Amino acid sequence: MAESSDLRLTKMPLNNRGGHIPALGFGTLIPDAAVTITATRDALEAGFRHFDGAERYRNEREVGEALQAGLAAGGIAREDIFVTTKLWNSNHRPERVEPAFEASLDRLRINYLDLYLIHTPFAFQPGDEQDPRDENGNILYDNGVTLLDTWRAMEGLVDGGRCRAIGLSDISLNQLLPIYESARIKPAVVQVEAHPYLPETELLEFCKEKGIVLLAFAPLGHGMRPGLLEDPVISAIAARVGKTPAQVLLAWAVQRGTAVLTTPKSAARARENFDISTLPEDAINEINRIQIRQRLNDVVNTGSPGFIPRVKSA
Repeated sequence: MAESSDLRLTKMPLNNRGGHIPALGFGTLIPDAAVTITATRDALEAGFRHFDGAERYRNEREVGEALQAGLAAGGIAREDIFVTTKLWNSNHRPERVEPAFEASLDRLRINYLDLYLIHTPFAFQPGDEQDPRDENGNILYDNGVTLLDTWRAMEGLVDGGRCRAIGLSDISLNQLLPIYESARIKPAVVQVEAHPYLPETELLEFCKEKGIVLLAFAPLGHGMRPGLLEDPVISAIAARVGKTPAQVLLAWAVQRGTAVLTTPKSAARARENFDISTLPEDAINEINRIQIRQRLNDVVNTGSPGFIPRVKSA
């Protein structure tokens, strides 16, 4: 059995010429700007070295501010952290990809990105409006661009040297396959909702076979109550091994071979979520036998993330 410190510090190899991604990541989907800053700094102080953001979250400036301050205060080098952000749906046109990438770098106050993801495989009407809708409230999609067109532009970012790796988010295996087959630079990471109620086993097996990291979001059920944190199997294991349900869920995710994102908003919760230990094999098997199946976010079917509050146009 691995020591607890090993599990906390697990890094997963990327298929981009030798890079690695820390398995435990901090997700920055936090609506409040002030909380974004404090939570990001607290996560860095707790030991997190993997930070996942997005243009869509509208808080890249706050994440950048927190990281710069935290790195300086902790004597941590930029090379010691892994930073991800995402291309939003309204920037899928190839000519919009590089400007969107550069804008994210500027907001984050960094000069290179460890990972850039296509946020969803859906293209929205191009423009500055993130949530373009018609008079009936229906999303305005862009049928003039394909996902492969966007992927080719993403490959160009890697060629430029300021983007270390690229990948996709909120994508199904059926949508991923044609991109993987056609890609000159293969996806390094696929980020999807995954937890014991939505294990994404088939996608995970494909990713392992192809050397792609599956990065799981909503591993704790995104705060849905009752949910994973109250699940009797998870609760019983937590009591047995002397850990919290959150720690059990995060350990399960890492031990099954995924990277994982969690969004603790307090220093105490950040320390708790980072302090995971290896679970015994019987506990892993019990979790794998959970029969409940529930998707919490329908973004894979619409391109509009259910966890992000809609912002009305000015």
